[in-house]
Amino acid sequence: MRWIHAAGRGLLVLVVVMTGYIASGVHADEGTGSGRGPLTLATAGDLTGYLGPLLEGWNRTHPDEKVTLVELPDSADETRAQMITDLRGGDDDGGGGRFDLLNIDVSWTSEFAAHGWIRPLPRDRFPLGSFLQPVVDTATYDGQLYAVPYVTNAGLLLYRKDILAKEGVDPPRTWAELEQQAKTIAPKYGLDGYAGQFLPYEGLTVNAAEAVYSAGGSILGDEGERVTVDSTAAREGIDFLSRGVREGWIPKRALAYKEEESKQAFQDGRLLFLRNWPYAYVAASAKGSPVAGKVGAVPLPGPGGPGMSVLGGSNLAVGTHARHPDSAARLIAYLTSERVQRQVLTRGALPPVRADVYKDPELVREFPYLPTLRESVLRAAPRPKSPRYDQVSLVVQAVVRDAMSGRETPEAAVRRLARELDAVAR
Repeated sequence: MRWIHAAGRGLLVLVVVMTGYIASGVHADEGTGSGRGPLTLATAGDLTGYLGPLLEGWNRTHPDEKVTLVELPDSADETRAQMITDLRGGDDDGGGGRFDLLNIDVSWTSEFAAHGWIRPLPRDRFPLGSFLQPVVDTATYDGQLYAVPYVTNAGLLLYRKDILAKEGVDPPRTWAELEQQAKTIAPKYGLDGYAGQFLPYEGLTVNAAEAVYSAGGSILGDEGERVTVDSTAAREGIDFLSRGVREGWIPKRALAYKEEESKQAFQDGRLLFLRNWPYAYVAASAKGSPVAGKVGAVPLPGPGGPGMSVLGGSNLAVGTHARHPDSAARLIAYLTSERVQRQVLTRGALPPVRADVYKDPELVREFPYLPTLRESVLRAAPRPKSPRYDQVSLVVQAVVRDAMSGRETPEAAVRRLARELDAVAR
């Protein structure tokens, strides 16, 4: 599980596994210990090294509730597997796992909740009203709060502002404008037109969902029990991606791109437009980058105006075997406080969930993409919710890949997607 430095390599999904929590019907003295005490926090790899200092601050002021950090593999699949093994009871000793609080990828919340691996949480314990509101939806399942948003993310359209300035055009707000500029301007400068994350992995699921959402469609409804993808909007979204490859303004080489490959292509000066997470903007704008000072960012375009991103990030959830419930709640409150959320941004370069941070003039000067990211998050939506999200994602990847490779028409792809998702939902 990684941080969304991307949906692949950059998703440093920090799994905070902590002990105990007071939830609906769960008392502080239930389980194997009292409400307060030491905690275990697991992460899939703190690639920026910011988390240790944050936890040292907690440990200094909470000596009886110290947190132990456990770093799991960088691979999202490996991290998820280790977390599930632990939540099911560790090494079959019947005494529960090591992990208390988990900072899980937002797409895992429904699955973990549906299987009873994490506890429902009381809404009034956390300042949810202070968060960017779309992120709260990623932490709910079946109308109940099962986690607390910790870090968010949304896709942006990065572009070469120096080239568009030479051409006297504004960055695209619609698919038609993006296509036209990618077709006509990019070749004049020896560049590829547009790319995203199109290798068959979670990144392709995200890109496909964004295209469908931007066209006004959806993939699943009713917490994964109803398949809604067989629609004109979904066909329009899949056709947008397929047409790009067919007409050449999406290069075929982009079918092998994940976050890092696509970021590098843009940073090396080989792309006019790129869909990626904000970390790619930071990297491309950094000192020493070939395109430093030449990068702009706008919300993702859609058919008739700004489109929709899929929400990334991670949520803090409490395992069912958590030992010290009240301490878990207190640590969640600490990690989502405004002071710590500012450090999540300034030390970790990760997008916070607190709304006020995005309007701070000092932070906007340091991170100029914040207003655009805020706009994108406010228009964003979660990935399809399902207790079988891993299977849903695999189906989307396979079908959309065939459509983008020209092996299936968008119309046939959407019909197949509906059939295969219906089989998963049963």
